[in-house]
Amino acid sequence: MRRFFTLIFCSALGTSTAAVTWIISFFGYDTALLMSGIYAAAGGGTSYLLSKEIILFRFLRRHELTRKEYKYIQQNLVEAKAKIKRLQSKLSSIRNMRQAKEYINILVTVRKIYANTKKDPKRFFKAEEFYYKHLDSLVTLMEKYAYLKSQPARSNDINQSLKETSKTITQLNTTIQNDLHLMLRDDINTLHFELDIANQSLRNTSKKESEAIK
Repeated sequence: MRRFFTLIFCSALGTSTAAVTWIISFFGYDTALLMSGIYAAAGGGTSYLLSKEIILFRFLRRHELTRKEYKYIQQNLVEAKAKIKRLQSKLSSIRNMRQAKEYINILVTVRKIYANTKKDPKRFFKAEEFYYKHLDSLVTLMEKYAYLKSQPARSNDINQSLKETSKTITQLNTTIQNDLHLMLRDDINTLHFELDIANQSLRNTSKKESEAIK
């Protein structure tokens, strides 16, 4: 969403600059039509690129990231998005209602971690294990589970493998929930701090009111 609005804003600014540059060149300085167009294109392009760089600079400064870190995070998010799509595609093969509910909850948690990172890229470093290990393991297990589950004739070994895989996926669900909690830990601590301050303020207000009544 941020990229979309950035694109719209920079494009609008670049187009406006190009139009103004053309008008000034053509009417103000009697420049030839072709040269006015070239000046307009150069002015609009420069305005577009400069505004885009300024917005990115301010975004990186607000989130305390370097360009290298931001690029690295974006690459990981692209890979994660593809893995989440693979994960989602396997949910349709789950027929057991209990398992389907559990796996949908897993998908919701995975998407939440991804969305939080998109919104605040610096959170990526609080969920590195999720992106490097847990998501990969989850996708691999879900794909193998779906493949074995789709077999028309299943041996005892296959059924045993399905049980073990399902158990491991359940354990991974707990692990991924912990990843989300770790990502949000600072927010939770900040909330508790704000609640303590608010409660202290309320107690002080109540105490003053009681003393005033006396």
